[in-house]
Amino acid sequence: MTTRVPFLDLAAQQAEVAGEVLPVWRRLLESASFIGGAEVEAFEREYADYIGVEHVVGVSNGTDALELALRAAGVSVGDEVILPANTFIATAEAVSRMGAVPVPVDVDDDFLLIDPEAIEAAITSRTAAIVPVHLFGQTAPMERILPIAARHGLVVVEDAAQSQGAVGPAGRAGAIGRVAATSFYPGKNLGAAGDAGAVMTDDPGIAATIRSMAAHGSSVKYVHDRIGMNARLDAVQAAVLRAKLRRLDAWNDARRAAAQRYRELLTGLEGIRLPSSVQGNQDVWHLYVVRVDNRDRIASALTAEGIGVGIHYPTPVHLTEAYAALGHRRGQFPVAEAAADRILSLPMFPHLVESQQQRVAGALRVAIHRLSVLA
Repeated sequence: MTTRVPFLDLAAQQAEVAGEVLPVWRRLLESASFIGGAEVEAFEREYADYIGVEHVVGVSNGTDALELALRAAGVSVGDEVILPANTFIATAEAVSRMGAVPVPVDVDDDFLLIDPEAIEAAITSRTAAIVPVHLFGQTAPMERILPIAARHGLVVVEDAAQSQGAVGPAGRAGAIGRVAATSFYPGKNLGAAGDAGAVMTDDPGIAATIRSMAAHGSSVKYVHDRIGMNARLDAVQAAVLRAKLRRLDAWNDARRAAAQRYRELLTGLEGIRLPSSVQGNQDVWHLYVVRVDNRDRIASALTAEGIGVGIHYPTPVHLTEAYAALGHRRGQFPVAEAAADRILSLPMFPHLVESQQQRVAGALRVAIHRLSVLA
């Protein structure tokens, strides 16, 4: 019987932290301390120290985090917000939920990250913010984006949901723009045992505003200064995040080692384009995304062999039905569109071992060869 290779092994992560988490959960259950409290406060301090910012506000999920960050940074109804076409829909969704207008732009062909030249071309008198997405575990080119924002008086709100621990030329992801949002969805590099997220900033005013907005617009119980939302982080998730944060650097190192093994195993294989990494960057390989011809048939072949794969993402934001009203058309963002037809995410997680990767590489090699013979 062939051993299955999962796309993601969350059970291994949970097993590693269970001995620390379960006693804390028991105390929380016994004390009925579920929302906020000491565990949440401790996690916020620890993650702020890790990222290198003054303030972290734990919230309910990454989408709420991004919406709160945009609102607190001054983006309002009708404003335009520039973001990459190649991203999960939540990046645009957070903009739309607050009544602003998402403006997708194309990405660069090497890293599939937002293209600074495309940002500059998309700026109008209604543009209020840029949302660079640190995608796949690499940082967006912030060293080029920040000067553009400064020239045009725009706020930069980082989407750091896939980049906990990543470092680029401009600094650590989540600590570069005026404010940043992240997700702790279970599959992230730093993942909870359910939905969770956070907003990071050095601005005490933004932090206070977010904390209030996330609690129904209230900083004092039953005193509501603004219309807010219910987006608080619960203590049960904070306990998981604290335990995993202590392991995050080691887990990211394991991801880097796995990425290097993939490169060694797949280099020289025709019909595949391996992901690029800027020398000197500390990418954290949230995903290992290759580009292949006949992607759907190769994905099916790997699945049939018991190998988990993903596609991140099969449809660029501007071509989704949800954003048909924006009037974008196919061909408008050619790099993102071409990538969407070829990208394939291979198994990637901290506990991935060499024998599993050898099986992935072998199955991929066979699938590509068979399709080339049939062509």
